[in-house]
Amino acid sequence: MKDFFKYITLLFAITLLSCNKTQNKQENTEAIKTSLVDYVNPLMGTDSEFSLSNGNTYPAIATPWGMNFWTPMTSKMGDGWTYKYDEYKIRGIKQTHQPSPWINDYAAFSFMAVTGDLKFQEDERASWFSHKAETVKPNHYSVYLADYDVVAEVTPTERAAHFKFTFPKSDESYIMLDAFFKGSMVKIIPEERKIIGYCRNNSGGVPDNFHNYFVAEFDKDFEINHTWNDDWKLIENSTNSEGEHVGAIIGFKTKKGEEVHVKVASSFISLEQAQLNLSREIGADTFEQTKEKAKQAWEKELNRIQIEDDNIDNIRTFYSSLYRVLLFPRKFYEFDADENVVHYSPYNGKVLPGYMFTDNGFWDTFRAVFPFFNMMYPELNGKIMQGLANTYKESGWLPEWASPGHRDCMIGSNSAPIISDAFLKGVKEMDIEVLLEAMLKNATVSEGRPVNSVGRAGLEYYNDLGYVPYNVGINENAARTLEYAYADFTIAKMAEKLGKADIAEKYYKQSMNYKKLFDPSTNWMRGKNKEGDFQSPFNPLKWGDAFTEGNSLHYTWSVFHDIHGLMDLMGGKEKFASKLDEVFEMPPSFDASYYGFTIHEIREMQIVNMGNYAHGNQPIQHMIYLYNYANKPYKAQEKVREVLTKLYSATPDGYCGDEDNGQTSAWYVFSSLGFYPVTPGTDEYVIGSPLFDKVTLHLENGNIFDITSKNNTTKNFYIQSATLNGQQYENTFLKFKDIQNGGSLQFNMGENPNKSWGSNPENIPFSLSKN
Repeated sequence: MKDFFKYITLLFAITLLSCNKTQNKQENTEAIKTSLVDYVNPLMGTDSEFSLSNGNTYPAIATPWGMNFWTPMTSKMGDGWTYKYDEYKIRGIKQTHQPSPWINDYAAFSFMAVTGDLKFQEDERASWFSHKAETVKPNHYSVYLADYDVVAEVTPTERAAHFKFTFPKSDESYIMLDAFFKGSMVKIIPEERKIIGYCRNNSGGVPDNFHNYFVAEFDKDFEINHTWNDDWKLIENSTNSEGEHVGAIIGFKTKKGEEVHVKVASSFISLEQAQLNLSREIGADTFEQTKEKAKQAWEKELNRIQIEDDNIDNIRTFYSSLYRVLLFPRKFYEFDADENVVHYSPYNGKVLPGYMFTDNGFWDTFRAVFPFFNMMYPELNGKIMQGLANTYKESGWLPEWASPGHRDCMIGSNSAPIISDAFLKGVKEMDIEVLLEAMLKNATVSEGRPVNSVGRAGLEYYNDLGYVPYNVGINENAARTLEYAYADFTIAKMAEKLGKADIAEKYYKQSMNYKKLFDPSTNWMRGKNKEGDFQSPFNPLKWGDAFTEGNSLHYTWSVFHDIHGLMDLMGGKEKFASKLDEVFEMPPSFDASYYGFTIHEIREMQIVNMGNYAHGNQPIQHMIYLYNYANKPYKAQEKVREVLTKLYSATPDGYCGDEDNGQTSAWYVFSSLGFYPVTPGTDEYVIGSPLFDKVTLHLENGNIFDITSKNNTTKNFYIQSATLNGQQYENTFLKFKDIQNGGSLQFNMGENPNKSWGSNPENIPFSLSKN
């Protein structure tokens, strides 16, 4: 009888636990449907510095792809690491356009509130704060400025923002607008409760007439107005100041808990356009209304992908990563008085009709960000493509790194895969002939390039020899060769679809240039001299030199379009897979002699205990998926799940390297869904290991695509079997049309690898020399 009662008690406990788990899961799912913004942590990646990047991000208070972001400043004006999580003083909340600390900011200005003795110099006015008294969401930032007993808050629109400062009782309350260095102007208009002006700070890539014009409207009369001029020279009771670095201060008495609101907007076109942006985007709205509109803008986009799972940490990481994917490239266009789309050109300084986007490094984002847009946001990507055509018309070249105009950063010809992939996936409103002309100019013309990163450095050598030589004074030559070859493939694909057979044939042939750098004595890619011999001595662990922010172990796999051909060079599937294994199994040894010190990308590889796999930088991020090409998808499943759960989290140290305009986040977003775009320019995604129980994609065409994973746990990350729309599915890739047509993909997961799934030759993804 005692045993019977034990059995009944145990059965009741199990039933109760099961019910609770089901209820909790339902509650989690319901919460996700209600508010996804609450799962986003904009502080993910902010615990970073020059020597070690855990993301190199800042909290971007913005709307998706907004023209302006806002962020708190813990660092000095001009410091690319504007917000460091472990710092403890805030100098202001600034409008920012910074895409990366390495590129730095432009068109920035800030607001700060103080009480008591007037402190306006940047070091003196900085206030202690705590993350415990800080609220950080994509649509809202709030911080307690402890030195002044003030709560400062901001909520954004695309081109404007609404500030709220809650003051204590004080006869000396101030708000200041710092217009920053490198040329600025402020004008206080007390009778209109307004400050207008401009800032001109930049880090390059702007014409001579570059200005960011701003208008700030207050809801309280000014009792005091001062400005400052160069060298922090205070000019009391003044309303105008113009110089290298100026600012404005307004003051008043406040009651305890009194709220002072500031509505601010800016424009790259004119003060009048800034005022129009303010009236149109905020107008008479309250702070709460602006905040709610910004929240709904995020809810709309985040809800395009709905997750069902009981791992709340993974859900937070997913939506925090998705938020990063939806920030860049930024809209660099405005709407004139007649609602026409216009933009100030950062290339020729003119105000012109049409779209313009900026703040993007294509070396990073061609890999997964733009493929994500083609899958989920084709209409947006059509506008981006129009912006690329406008860039070509206005500057004579396609951008490779724009912020806001051409910047000399990184290598490659990666505008080609971005354009080709969009075209091949049916993106509308593309100026195809102009864009193809621009792509071909990149591949054939070397004269007149505005900066070294635009077009193709070493083009004459590449077109003559089939590679950029090691010994002709062009750095990162092997990396350039490999990226040019892949770009040639994407040009060929686009030309082929357009019926331009001669162009297609030429560039398909050139896309095989990668073979010229393959060293059969080591089975690694290697720099080659002009005379045809390989560079020597050769250390595959040497970072930089012939490669870009990586070594031969990382760049050997940059044959996105012909992995089967690379596999043949290595001697077949087994040797290829063994070479992949080698990267993971060796210690994290490196040679940093090219740089003269250990760059942060090397350190980030070294410390995560994954051998020489450097997920924190882009060149190798697709590598794990290459096991599928060797009919060993179970190895990809194991490694993908390890990276998803080990190297990402929704925390200040949540990345394992630079986030880079959404690319490292896009890897997570795609990979957690269960697949990844190894080869933009083809219609396939390569399958990995899905992270969630269920994912629902709400596609722009109105269709829905569901991804379900049965028996999916932390241990059950191996695919046992799969069905697509109810039919058994053995391929280790997924077609673009399968997703866009809507339907259901179901995985059955298990703890042990199923080595027979996806093991046949026909199951492997696309390779040019195989298909």
